[in-house]
Amino acid sequence: MQTVETLNEGLKRAYTLTIAAKDIEARVDAELARVAPQVRMPGFRPGKVPANIVRKMHGPALLQDALNTSIQEGIQTLLAEKQLRPAIQPSVQLADGYEPGKDAELTVELEVLPQVPAPAIEGLKLEKLTVPADDAVIDEQLQKFADQTKKWEDAEEGYAAKMGDLVTVDFVGKTMDGVAFEGGTGTDMAIELGSGRLIPGFEDATVGVKAGEERQIKVTFPEDYQAKELAGQDATFDLTVKSVKVAGEATVDEDLAKNLGLESLEQLRGLVRGQIESELGNLTRTHMKRKLLDQLAAGHDFEVPPSMVEAEFQQIWAQLEHEATHEPDPKAAMEEMEKERDDYRKIAERRVRLGLLLSEIGQANGVEVTQQEMNRLIAQAAQQYRGEDQQRFIQYIQQEPMAAAQLRAPLYEDKVVDFLFEKAEVTERETTREELEAAIESEDGFATGTHHHDHDNHKPKQKKAAAKKKADEAAAEGDEGDEVKPAKKAAPKKKTAAAPAEDEATDEAAAPAKKAAPKKKAAAADAESEAEAPAKPKKAAAKKAPKTEG
Repeated sequence: MQTVETLNEGLKRAYTLTIAAKDIEARVDAELARVAPQVRMPGFRPGKVPANIVRKMHGPALLQDALNTSIQEGIQTLLAEKQLRPAIQPSVQLADGYEPGKDAELTVELEVLPQVPAPAIEGLKLEKLTVPADDAVIDEQLQKFADQTKKWEDAEEGYAAKMGDLVTVDFVGKTMDGVAFEGGTGTDMAIELGSGRLIPGFEDATVGVKAGEERQIKVTFPEDYQAKELAGQDATFDLTVKSVKVAGEATVDEDLAKNLGLESLEQLRGLVRGQIESELGNLTRTHMKRKLLDQLAAGHDFEVPPSMVEAEFQQIWAQLEHEATHEPDPKAAMEEMEKERDDYRKIAERRVRLGLLLSEIGQANGVEVTQQEMNRLIAQAAQQYRGEDQQRFIQYIQQEPMAAAQLRAPLYEDKVVDFLFEKAEVTERETTREELEAAIESEDGFATGTHHHDHDNHKPKQKKAAAKKKADEAAAEGDEGDEVKPAKKAAPKKKTAAAPAEDEATDEAAAPAKKAAPKKKAAAADAESEAEAPAKPKKAAAKKAPKTEG
């Protein structure tokens, strides 16, 4: 094989490889010799079919296999001889006009991983902010469970509804001209007064109604209401009150635990304590990790492969676009994103650089993911598939090094981070949950690697920080243990165009954008991949198992 370097610029490389026709033909002959004894044809004894007939029948397929094998071996030889470490899968192009019997000429283009300077990991100093899971916090959570599982009882005849009561109504929404608007009609809608589920003024105006009463109330839709034709407009609702219920006493007792499927209140308290301690521990780790990455980023600067940065940026951008579609004004959200495109690209560059740096630190210090740990990762990831798809996914991971590296990356990164935690000088300080969360949400509290300033005074700084925090981390799926969940409320939420508040949260709005295909990326490139969710474990987006050829 002849090799000619055609480009060596920064991290970009290009080569022309020429594979001799005789080498390809030798592979075909060897394969013919192997398969000929297995060929069966009428008129010939088993294994005695002439080689020229076998070649005529199977020659094209054998030639294609031989060419593919020669190309793969040629690329591997190139990488080994030139000591190249590809950042992503090399681009390989067979020259036009290739014909059997001729030399095969290939163009190979790739970006290589940079030579990472020896990481400076001495002298790291970190502050560990801890929050105790005291009895008061646990009691507060238990009371929330009790409030959410409270029983509703019919109010006495003539009782006027108060805040905290449950009112069931039929309603018809109308413009100030008396015309009913689309989506403004509903029946048997249960409203817990004071819950804040509905548009401002609706619940306040419902206070005082009695069972069997008919009442018209006037409201003003918010300026940012999702139905543009109603945003900022006055409207009326004709209410027919079907029932008024009052809440029974919400007590934290043995019955509460049993209603949640547990054996005792003591067991419930233990589960709640464990869950809160886990949440607080995740918050502490998130803050420490960001501060650690800040120090590493500040102390290291080297060129990174543009292709890896682009892949990381596209992932960030896809997630932001997904989230923008759930904003009250998606178009305005997209315009705001465009203003900060350069900032997000810097975040992507920083994440790639940190990923390469963490990989270098791990390799230099013997950090590794064991085969047992890898098998556990594959088994956990395969649980989202069923039947044949599950086996196909496992085979795909086993056969595709890039896919396996992507699956391994978050765990590998966590192990490197834990190693650095042990190396660092850590001082511990007790604080409150509010202070810890504020430090994580603040512009200075998360690792962007950019000095971003909020020039948009009309936009809340906290909202921008939270949005950029989402872009600066990839959710690490994990088993956070058993989570205590309250029983469903008796007051179901019924969404209509008129009734619910515009900012009513949905799980979909918080979910990351789906990936169309596994990302081709070196194991080290998945930097800052841990987003410890303090509320509840995130569900992995369902993905279709990749197809395998053959």
